Amino acid sequence: MVYAVVRAGGRQEKVEVGSIITVDRLAPSKDSTVNLTPVLYVDGDTITHDQKALEKVTVTAEVLENLRGPKITIHKFKNKTGYHKRQGHRSELTRIKVTGISRGK
Repeated sequence: MVYAVVRAGGRQEKVEVGSIITVDRLAPSKDSTVNLTPVLYVDGDTITHDQKALEKVTVTAEVLENLRGPKITIHKFKNKTGYHKRQGHRSELTRIKVTGISRGK
């Protein structure tokens, strides 16, 4: 079983070939490829976490779509003062599919 833990969008995600993950918005558009930075690489019984060894590991992914996250409503309120403020937020996200995890020589 081969998998990697990659740094994507301020978080770390465990990925395998074929897995689909949602990360913070990436610059490349639809149908382009991106390289993800590995933090950990597991190949059967071998676990690689050394930075020099991880420089040889490449994790490639294909951008499936750009989307927006769910609406988050922020409501600030102070009692007895008549103060209330409403604000909304939707995160810009990108859905990617991991196409390959390879270890260089």
